[in-house]
Amino acid sequence: MKETTGDKPGLLSRFSFVFHLSSFVTAFLLGAVTVAGYAPFYLFPVPVFTLAVRVPIPATQGYINFSDVAIYFAGFAFGPWVGLIAGGVGAGLADVLGGYASFAPLTFFAHGLEGLVAGYLGGRTNSLKPMLLGWGAGTVVMVALYFLGETFVMGMGAAAAAAEVPFNITQNIAGALLGIPLVYAVRRAYPPINQIGFGKTWKEA
Repeated sequence: MKETTGDKPGLLSRFSFVFHLSSFVTAFLLGAVTVAGYAPFYLFPVPVFTLAVRVPIPATQGYINFSDVAIYFAGFAFGPWVGLIAGGVGAGLADVLGGYASFAPLTFFAHGLEGLVAGYLGGRTNSLKPMLLGWGAGTVVMVALYFLGETFVMGMGAAAAAAEVPFNITQNIAGALLGIPLVYAVRRAYPPINQIGFGKTWKEA
């Protein structure tokens, strides 16, 4: 006769896995609904900041802009998922509306992951240090993805892509210098913003 006592731990393990997976999916969906509900607050400012001032970069036919101000604000104020949507969709939409549709797919990944990383490391906090860490990591991600994408995907070559690197770094510096103070200013002027997108889990400094 076979022993059956060993089946119980396995059954409990499977039940625990399904339970935790279900909890994760439910939390993710609820978070997505919450994030989507506030889309106008964080999505539309990105195209506005992007299209307001555009300085062409002849080497790659791209342009420098202030999109990163809105992207860092979105990531730091609302968290990583909002940073991803604001950066990817918002900046990509600006490329399409501004006549740079060929850049839109690369922009979606470069600025989307920039906002995701910045929001993950520097969001949900009122402390400057995590925000600077998020900005630094977001800058590396954005600059690297544009360089790799323009070199290997868009076929512009490494020299042309490298010529754009200083402009992208400058753009990110402007994003931090304006975006981070904007986070503090808006939080002081409208404290309920701290609950938008991530409930009451943000950390005091």
